[in-house]
Amino acid sequence: MYSAIARNKRNTWFIVIAFVLFLGAIGLVAGWLAGENWWITAFILIFAAGYATLQYFMADREALALSGAVEVSRADAPRYYRLVENLCISTGTPMPKLFVVTDAAPNAFATGRTPETASITVTTGLFEIMTDRELEGVLGHELAHIRNYDIRVSLIVFGLVVAVGVLADSMMRIAFFGGRGRGNNQAQLLFLIFGVVAAIVSPLLAGAVQAAVSRQREYLADATSALTTRDPDGLASALEKLQEHAQPLTRANTSMAHLWIADPLRPNAMARMFATHPPIADRIARLHTIGGQF
Repeated sequence: MYSAIARNKRNTWFIVIAFVLFLGAIGLVAGWLAGENWWITAFILIFAAGYATLQYFMADREALALSGAVEVSRADAPRYYRLVENLCISTGTPMPKLFVVTDAAPNAFATGRTPETASITVTTGLFEIMTDRELEGVLGHELAHIRNYDIRVSLIVFGLVVAVGVLADSMMRIAFFGGRGRGNNQAQLLFLIFGVVAAIVSPLLAGAVQAAVSRQREYLADATSALTTRDPDGLASALEKLQEHAQPLTRANTSMAHLWIADPLRPNAMARMFATHPPIADRIARLHTIGGQF
């Protein structure tokens, strides 16, 4: 677990630096296509650094707002509060803020930069189908994301996936309204091709990164939850119910799909290639044979 925490902290900075360098390369190409206008390059670099910094501090609030989550207290949701409090006491984890999303689709996610600033969000649909034993397994899974610092990596990925969407849109606008600085049709054509490629490839690249970061985290959180509750079968039972009652969230958002314990979207054939979650059947099988290892 400790090696996973250290790896997640390193990955946070690696992803941020890679993102800034990626946008810097985009800026260099855009500046060259605009007639060696390096002001465009400087603007994109400043935007990349500023956006990455902003997302580091603001992405958790963005995720909660996008999901429609509402904070609850012990008096509002005593069952929810009691289970999380007991898990926090047994693991020595700071008590996170608790949120609820009014949605029939059973699901949950954790967010925040550190355990001290973390929060857990569940849907009303989750409460309706889970026993206390199963709900404890789900909440233990989300608390594991907090303890393992998965939430920091998840938030950075969430923010950068949003940024990729902004980048793709900007490149399309530049393709149609810019690129005249070189004063010839060839430059205009290159700008158009560059913009179209960015619009097509960027979302696919973002989806691939999102999936790669998310899948192994889910296995680790499942195992950590099982070790915390000493009841891997409880979480396995919860996952079976999540599979049985699976439905897309009303306010599903592709940029934060990897945050939820179960895929909040209804995937088609193409989407499965970039699925942000491992198959639930595989996760259940691992829990039944956990034995302290994956």
